[in-house]
Formats: sequence, C-alpha cells, structure tokens
Amino acid sequence: MSLRRFRINEPQPNQPRPARYIVGTILVTIAVGSVLLSLPIATAPGRHTSSLTAVFTAASASSVTGLTVVDTARHWSTFGHVVIVGLVQVGGLGIMTMSSLAVVVLSRRLGLRQRLLVAAQANSLTLGDVRELVRRILQMTLIVEAITALVLTAQFWWVHHMSLDSAAGMGAFHAISAFNNAGFSMFDQSLQRFAHDPVVLTVLALAVTAGALGFPVWSQLIDHPREPRRWDLHTKLTLAMTAVITAGGWVAFMWFEWTNPKTMGPRSSLATIGNSLAHSVFGRTAGFATVDVAATNDTSHLATVMLMFVGGGSSSTAGGIKVSTFALLGLAIWAEVRGDRDTTIFHRRVPSNLQRQAVAVALLAVGVVMAATLAMLALTPFGLSEVLFESVSALATVGSSTGITPTLGAGAKILMIVLMFLGRVGPPTLFAALVLRERERLYRYPEERIVIG
Repeated sequence: MSLRRFRINEPQPNQPRPARYIVGTILVTIAVGSVLLSLPIATAPGRHTSSLTAVFTAASASSVTGLTVVDTARHWSTFGHVVIVGLVQVGGLGIMTMSSLAVVVLSRRLGLRQRLLVAAQANSLTLGDVRELVRRILQMTLIVEAITALVLTAQFWWVHHMSLDSAAGMGAFHAISAFNNAGFSMFDQSLQRFAHDPVVLTVLALAVTAGALGFPVWSQLIDHPREPRRWDLHTKLTLAMTAVITAGGWVAFMWFEWTNPKTMGPRSSLATIGNSLAHSVFGRTAGFATVDVAATNDTSHLATVMLMFVGGGSSSTAGGIKVSTFALLGLAIWAEVRGDRDTTIFHRRVPSNLQRQAVAVALLAVGVVMAATLAMLALTPFGLSEVLFESVSALATVGSSTGITPTLGAGAKILMIVLMFLGRVGPPTLFAALVLRERERLYRYPEERIVIG
C-alpha cells in the first residue's frame, strides 16, 4: 500500500492559493495607483510628481497606511485626491474581503477537522455563501462611511463655515480614510485644528474603531446585538482587549503629556482628557493626530509605538500583530506562570497550535521591525526614537509620523514602501501559510528537554 494515501492536506498544483491572491491583488492595486498618480492631471498646477512619490503614495493608500512624502492637500489635484481615496477604499475593502474569503478558499483544501479549525480562527459567516459575505462587508462599509460623512459635512459646514461643496468633499474623504484606518487628511497638521471640536473627534474615533474591530466581530454584533452569550471567543476577546488597550493608552497619554507645554499643557483639562482619548484611538491604528507627535515626550513616544505594534482586530482595516494575537500571548504567559496545562479565556480552552502561530506572528514582526530600524539608522541621519517610530508606523500600517518621512532619501523611502506592503499582506498571507502547513505526521521524534532561562 502506497504511503501517498496517508499524506493529509497535501496541496495540489492546480488548487487555489489564497496568499497569492492577496499579494497579487495589492500589487496590482499599487501598480494601477502609481500610474494614475503619475499622470499630469493628478498633480496640482506648479507641482511635479516623481515616480517614487507616486509609488510611495499609491502604496501608502493601498495599504491604508497614511504616511506621505508630499502635502496631500496642496500637492495633488482633485483628480489626485479621488485616486488616493479610491485606493484607500479599494485597499480597505480588499483586505477585509480577501481575509474573509481566504477562509472559503482554504476550507476547500482542508479536511473536515481543519475546516472547522479555520472557520473558528477567521470567524467566517459561512464556508459556502461567498456572495453573502461580500455583500455584508460592502453594506457595513458603506453605511458607516455614509453616516460619518454626513455628520462631518454638517459640522464642517455649520460650525467651521466651509462651503457646502468643500464640506461635503472633506466629509467624504475623511470618512473613508477613518473607517479604513488610513490616516490621510486634507487639513494642515492632520486634525490639530479640530482639537477642541468634540463632534469631529468623536465621529472620527467611532469610525476608526468600527473599522479596527474587523468584520467578523461586527457580523456577530449585528446578528446577536443583545445576546453576548452567543458571541464566539474571538468577538469577546477582541472587544475586551480593544477596550483595555484603548483605556490604557488613554490614561498613559494623559499622564505623560498633561504638563507638556508643547502638547497638552496649554489646553484645558477637558480638552486634554478628550484629546488623550482621541490619541489612544487614532495613534493605535489610524494615524490621525490632534497634537504634534514629534513634540510628545519620550514616554508617550514609546507608548504610541507599543499601541501601533499591537494594532486592531483580525480581518479589519487596522494593522499591527492584532489584539487577539497580543491577548493570546499574554494569556499563554499567564497560564505558564500559574502552572496551568491549558491556556483558557472566557471558560474556553485555546488550542496549542494557535498559541504557536501567535508566537510566530509576534516574533516575525519584532524581527522585521528590528531589521528595518537598523537599516533606517544606516540610511538616515535621524536617531533611534524617530526611525523606530517610523518603522513601526509603516509596518503596522498606522500612518503616524514624527515628520521625517518627507525628508527621507530614496533608499529609505523604498524601505518604507516595502514595510507598508509587508504590513498589509503579512497577516492574511502568514495566516494562510501557517494553516496550510498544518498536517498529520505518521511519526514523532523522541522528546528531550533543554534549559530555559
């Protein structure tokens, strides 16, 4: 009897590969965007767009990052703004849809046990109804963006006295940018001019949070809004960790910046509290800023880097290693400290293979950040704090910046493009690769212990 009969989950050459679809889709989007932004009609009169600038902007928009090398409002024409916001929309919808559809593709290549595992990990609506999946993602996206745009338009028009056309354009642009966690802004110094406008900050923070939670979470919240007991473990963990991390960032930023004369010092107590909360939300995933990031203390700098590295929810428009990965690492450490055999949360046991995958994702991200930071130090005259912040912002597709991005040389800009691309395609492709690598072996090697610590 041939051993070939016992090879489980061995991929066939003609079967689909989700990782290739995700990478290919984003590369094509960046290429098309680069061509469109290179057209003379995309640049404002009197401005010149180099090929590197076009590629950088297209990569930043397609990966929903928000880092820029030119002034978005002044450098690009109306056509250029439409292209940028279109790339942001396509990038955000693409990553949510492709991450969810990867579950469907993967499920057809795996056995029953692995199908159930993948479905549990990605929280898909169903393994068979692709149209319903895409329809619900598109519906949720348009509803959130429409509501956000309407509120912003009204506020820009009535309170900030913009013309109706300008207010509508600004409202739509920032609504799409916020929900997709892109961080592109048409205003000078991002959102600093609205630091005392609670309506603008609140509606944008809600849109950012909605995009950062991820479609699997929103699907369960919509289906069972008043039945938390029916929410699965992923939804409960994502909501809980989002609340904890947001609250922690809020308190930390208030504590570190309360008396800083360059940021929160001159502002009222109420404004400081509100802006600190906004920074915790925006700084983690979106890249909007209500203060000058370069003027914050070193402690706030490091806290923001930590928030960016964690990021948002799985299958969301946010980047980072994801809150579920961060939570699982913490739970695994806590279980080991207590001497528990299993890692549990909400009265559920987490499979050991998920713990190994969480370690792999986190360590790979740390390795990429360290390598990129080292390369940036060699390529630029800036210090460790600035290049570390910029590297994490690019890899986590956040878009926050200390202001050094426009001054980077060609080599450093290319490195940033690579980081943004890796940050966008990394989580879904790595997920697909790890799942597809799971297989049953007919043998196990003898066990032997090593010394730890």
